[in-house]
Amino acid sequence: MEAFAHLVNELNAADQKAANAASSAGFAYGLAAIGPGIGIGYLVGKSVEAMARQPEAAGMVRTTMFLGIAFTEALALIGFVVFILIGL
Repeated sequence: MEAFAHLVNELNAADQKAANAASSAGFAYGLAAIGPGIGIGYLVGKSVEAMARQPEAAGMVRTTMFLGIAFTEALALIGFVVFILIGL
């Protein structure tokens, strides 16, 4: 850990700013991925529950589930774009 701190102290201001931006962008994307992960898990769980309760409606529930997954995954992609923009 001490060696890492020594390397960080040797960076000039521009390099240190770039390193801080990269680490904060990575942290921001990690936070942005938590929400869609929880949302997709909840969505699939409830869809399986609905299919188990009414097997005759499984086709309609499955279609709606995939649409919900697509919209929820779009949030993760937006987070990735923000991650790229912050890193620049």
